[in-house]
Formats: sequence, C-alpha cells, structure tokens
Amino acid sequence: MNGVPLGAYVGLGLFMFTTGVIGVIVRKSPIVIFMCIELMLNSVNLTFLAFARYQMHAPSSSSEQVQRSMMAGQMMVIFVMAVAAAEVAVGLGIIMAIFRLRDNVDIDEMNLLRG
Repeated sequence: MNGVPLGAYVGLGLFMFTTGVIGVIVRKSPIVIFMCIELMLNSVNLTFLAFARYQMHAPSSSSEQVQRSMMAGQMMVIFVMAVAAAEVAVGLGIIMAIFRLRDNVDIDEMNLLRG
C-alpha cells in the first residue's frame, strides 16, 4: 500500500496523547487542562481512524467484514467527539460557576465540591 504507514499514525497518536497527559499533569489552568484532554481525545480519534483504514488492507478480510470494521472505527470517532463536546460544555459551565462564586479558578484551590 502506498502512502503513510500505519506506524506513523500510531506514533503521531502516541505523541499527541503523551503531550496531553503531560499537559494535564503539569498545568494549573482549567482551560489548558481541558485543551489537553481534547488533545488526548483527538489522538484516540486519529488512532481509531488509522486502524479502520488499514483494516481494509488485511489479507484475510472479506468485503463485508472490511466495511463493518471501517464503520466501527468511524462510529467510535463520532461517539468520542460527542463525549468531548459534552465534556467541554459541562466543564466550562462548572468553571464559569466557580469563577462567579470565587473570582478565582486556580486548580489547587478548588475544593468547593468537597462534602
């Protein structure tokens, strides 16, 4: 098969996911943490699509099995995108409520939800 090899996609997905994890661990701004979580979800989407694309060229795959596996990868990507959109909406809503209440959104000082 011509084009970009599967290892390049997996390597890029691994780099993106690792960058997101490091960003979540190191950063203190909730907006940057959400951006890093989005980066991790997008790396998973890239990996799903890469494996769905390269499943098409497996030597022992029937036409129906190839179509099902490609659709499974694409359906997972749509599901992950929906979860990411919901995560952003809920997370930003919580951040806005905390900012209105305390005028500060420092992650280290956010113990507001503790019982």
